[in-house]
Amino acid sequence: MSAHLHKQILRLKQMIVDLGTQVDVAVQHALQAVHERDPELAREVVAGDERIDMLEVEIEEECLHALALHQPVALDLRYVIAMLKINNDLERIGDLAVNIADQAIFLSGESEVVLPFNLEGMGDGVSRMLQQARAALLDLDVKQAERVRLEDDKIDAIHRDMYRQVEQAIREQPTNTEQYIHMLNVSRHLERIGDHAVNIAEDVIYMARGEIMRHRQPPAEESVSGV
Repeated sequence: MSAHLHKQILRLKQMIVDLGTQVDVAVQHALQAVHERDPELAREVVAGDERIDMLEVEIEEECLHALALHQPVALDLRYVIAMLKINNDLERIGDLAVNIADQAIFLSGESEVVLPFNLEGMGDGVSRMLQQARAALLDLDVKQAERVRLEDDKIDAIHRDMYRQVEQAIREQPTNTEQYIHMLNVSRHLERIGDHAVNIAEDVIYMARGEIMRHRQPPAEESVSGV
């Protein structure tokens, strides 16, 4: 790797880490706005998405510049391509945080309902996946990336269970139908954020090993739990 390319890849990595931090904060604040019925915090998440979009464009241009100027091959090419994909996933997570914030703004103007499910626990699980994905990226840690893939199965199961519980809650309290549907939307957006965290984890494995993990099942939990 040339010194110039090495320097540019380090810069790209730092930019991706910065974007990941901003996106993580946006998701956490959006969830906080839902739990605390705080429309002002939700509006801050919506307004902050412009910064995320600008950084995403800047990273994409940096990747394209590295490809055009240095024409990297093998491991270096893999690295830059993975950065492009991770950049896109992070931007989409930012959009989903905005979607959750929009639900929070709506819910803050409605009567509060008792939820039949643990939305806060699901939010904690998805935030943990994002933190693990960022840690995996920082250290190119394959074991950490595999943990993200394992965690996604749990999030998907929680989302499916929430769907059933919301159906039951609407039958019992039809006057709260709108609130329950918006809460279910939050669950759906969280489930999608989990999917993007998995994409990032799979790109980390691709960067580290050159293996394409899409459509492949994660390893058994015990094989990664001891690290």
